[in-house]
Amino acid sequence: MKGIVIKNTGSWYTVLNEEGEQVECKIKGNFRLRGIRSTNPVAVGDHVQIIRNQEGTAFINEIDDRRNYIIRKSSNLSKQSHIIAANVDQAFLIVTVNYPETSTTFIDRFLASAEAYRVPVCLIFNKTDLLSDDERHIQQMMAQLYDSIGYTCVEVSAKTGEGIDNIRQLLKDKISVFSGNSGVGKSTLLNRLIPGVKLKTAAISEAHNTGMHTTTFSEMLRLPQGGWAIDTPGIKGFGTFDMEPEEICGYFREIFRFSKDCRFSNCTHTHEPGCAVLKALDEHYIAASRYKSYVSMLDDKDESKYRDPY
Repeated sequence: MKGIVIKNTGSWYTVLNEEGEQVECKIKGNFRLRGIRSTNPVAVGDHVQIIRNQEGTAFINEIDDRRNYIIRKSSNLSKQSHIIAANVDQAFLIVTVNYPETSTTFIDRFLASAEAYRVPVCLIFNKTDLLSDDERHIQQMMAQLYDSIGYTCVEVSAKTGEGIDNIRQLLKDKISVFSGNSGVGKSTLLNRLIPGVKLKTAAISEAHNTGMHTTTFSEMLRLPQGGWAIDTPGIKGFGTFDMEPEEICGYFREIFRFSKDCRFSNCTHTHEPGCAVLKALDEHYIAASRYKSYVSMLDDKDESKYRDPY
């Protein structure tokens, strides 16, 4: 019997089978993902084969090849990965200029990982209603930066409903994963998009201006206009997984575009003479924040580095 994993609690998996039945399953045997060691070998969005034993317990015994996935380093085990979601049409990265602040390094790491696995990303700037004039200006500048690179950006308020119709249009008939730091309003946004879903929400910590985890597992939610939204737990840091330094340039669109004009084909864009990327940086064709993120990812071979919240 075939189906798709729509919920992962860590020990049990809910599979929607071809007959429309939701089946609670466990994993059968040890799964290996093309040599990748993962803390969650089965992810929400996976297409799987399930069997039932004589006692009636259902097991996942086979996973179909994934067309893509969003992956990061496990927050606890440096050499293992954590797959956020698989087989998605797009990712929605929810960011906030304040309450709490999402760093551009976190955004850039997420975007680079999505580029590596061919997942289109839309940036959702939430909590617009809470921003001062100066903060709103910062948000508009950030949106203009990422829009100029080629990423769709939408400014919204999940609380007031501002901009929500724009998101609904982007979601229609697609499988979309929602991700972001804890406290950016993912659950509030999904509650607004899916009437009656009633996901748990929590206030951010006023002492530290940081979010608190409310979503503890990943789940696919059916959208009223067609399609699915994958709700995922909030994350603090985004450690890139299984990227070689020479590949990283290709995951920064504007840096890759200028790199073709470098004098040396193996240029790292950090110090070499005739580097077109450094020239573009000096001339402000590449944002300093984006270049800083690129350089930080070159250093990710330091196994402890990704543990810090970016």
